[in-house]
Parts: sequence; C-alpha cells; structure tokens
Amino acid sequence: MDKKKKRSITRGVILVVLLAAIVYTVYSSATKDKVKLLQVGDKAPDFELIDLYDSNIKHRLSDYEGKGIFLNFWGTWCEPCKKEMPAMSNQYAIYKDQGVEVLAVNIAQTEFEVKNFIEGLGVHFPVAIDETRDVMTEYTIDLLPATILINPEGEVEKIITGEMNEQQIASYMESIKPEQE
Repeated sequence: MDKKKKRSITRGVILVVLLAAIVYTVYSSATKDKVKLLQVGDKAPDFELIDLYDSNIKHRLSDYEGKGIFLNFWGTWCEPCKKEMPAMSNQYAIYKDQGVEVLAVNIAQTEFEVKNFIEGLGVHFPVAIDETRDVMTEYTIDLLPATILINPEGEVEKIITGEMNEQQIASYMESIKPEQE
C-alpha cells in the first residue's frame, strides 16, 4: 500500500473518531439531568447517615430541626481538613450547649481509615461516612474541605470551601446559633 493511501485511511479514521466524540458530547449534554447547585437560602436537603462509632445512631438532618448545623465534608488525605478539625472540636465544645451541632461527613473512605484519623486527632463531635457519595452529590460538594452552615430554620446560611481557622469557625458557629429565649 502506498503512503498516500495509508495517510488517507489514517485521516479518515481520525475524522470518524472525532466526529463520534462530538456527537457523544452533544448527546450527553442534551440528555443529562440538570444538577441544581445548592445555594445560600435553599432548604438544606435531608439525609440519613450512620454514626461512625454506633451503628444504631442515624444522623438525619431533620433530627436537628431548630438547631444550627455545621455540616463539614472532609477526607483523611486532606491536609486542610486535618488542620481545621481540632479547632472545630474546640468550638463545638463551646457551642453544642448553645444549640449548634457539628456533623463531620467523610467522603467514602473505610471505617478503619476514618476511625484511625479521628482518634489520632482526638476530636469529639459526630462523624459519619458518606459511603455512596449521595450526600456529597446532593450538596454539590466539589472541593474539600467544604462546610455548609445551616440555620435553625433548615436553610443554607453559608457555603464555605477551603480551610478555616479557629476564629472563623467560632464566628460561623455564632452566626447559626439559635436565638435564646
């Protein structure tokens, strides 16, 4: 086979592959379910996750009605997550009696990894694992750490991505604290 014919066949194959990729992209974009991004002011989606230490305890967002929720998504490999967790624990000790709950949601790691990580840091707040990543998807979490502040009415007050320091965490917990009567 001469070089011209080989080159023509190669170009034809490349053209067919590119055309197929374009058709697939257009088709998948047109038929894909539109994911609604969670925004400030939205009603926080309810969920149910099992507690890391007691499988009889289920954490449902709806069970925390009337409280401020500090919903933190994290992973053991995430250095900023590791840095902010002790500060979250310190502030939780102050704010838990004032109506603020912390729920730390690990993204699909093993129970062994998560327990070792939490015990190594010595933090004390509820932890659950989102094994299926359904909660992460529902809350449109992209980067870790991510924290969703939920006010006592169950609405998203603020969405925070990236590491927080202890002063920021205290300020955020104060902002979602229920009004004392």
